[in-house]
Amino acid sequence: MLVFIIPLKSPKVSSSWDMVSRLFERCIRSVCNQTTSNFRVFVVCNERPEINFTHPNLTYLEYDFPIPGADYPSKEFDRTRKVVTGIIQAKALEKTSHIMMVDADDCISDRLAEFVERYPQNPGWVIKQGYWYQEGSRFVRVMRKGFDRYCGTSTIIRADLYDFPNLSNREEIAHHFYQNYRHREIKETLEKRNLRLQTLPFKGAVYIIDNGENIYSGVETTKHFVSLKSKLLRLKAALDNRLITSKIRDSFGLYSLVSQSVERIPTTVKT
Repeated sequence: MLVFIIPLKSPKVSSSWDMVSRLFERCIRSVCNQTTSNFRVFVVCNERPEINFTHPNLTYLEYDFPIPGADYPSKEFDRTRKVVTGIIQAKALEKTSHIMMVDADDCISDRLAEFVERYPQNPGWVIKQGYWYQEGSRFVRVMRKGFDRYCGTSTIIRADLYDFPNLSNREEIAHHFYQNYRHREIKETLEKRNLRLQTLPFKGAVYIIDNGENIYSGVETTKHFVSLKSKLLRLKAALDNRLITSKIRDSFGLYSLVSQSVERIPTTVKT
């Protein structure tokens, strides 16, 4: 059984708790839209979001987590604390085979739980293909490779491979996870144990950008010179845009949270 873990930010660090709740509601509707009922969802949070959606497979884990600072490392470690709490709960379930982290503003394929159900012994998968969606647009950008380099909603890992040896408390586990099991580090961590993740053979998720409430929001960045190569890559990205079809909407539970008279086509990414 695949268990989804969704870490949710505190309203105390949200620019708009209403927008956070709306983003999360779209996310959780997408996650619970699986083609099989054999899955569970743990949402780990300081406070429940203000939504009406419910599902029998959905559980909220509310704790008094420390409020993070405005810098990126603090926000990322807050996410890590919540993910670790979810992993501990997921591993305690008898039927859990795999665990997937989902960012609270992303959408995922409705095929994931059924696919994982067929391969209970597989070490796991990396989502290399997916979509980018700029909030309010009628288009998505196709990502044919490298999706996992940008999006945290990109790995499915066999539950027993989350190994936290000789760690006595959740804070120690969180530091261990932060250094070894985040989506950019986990591939190398597992390869040291002679374990390789396979590439998911279909588009697995939608990376939502420009919503104002991801963990990068409010983090100071530095502007860099844009090279000719970067400009050409941006042009190629523009050519990869696709109109959101009913198939994409149904498969990923994707819908716009804003209405605009001028359609927006995603051509850039957040870094």
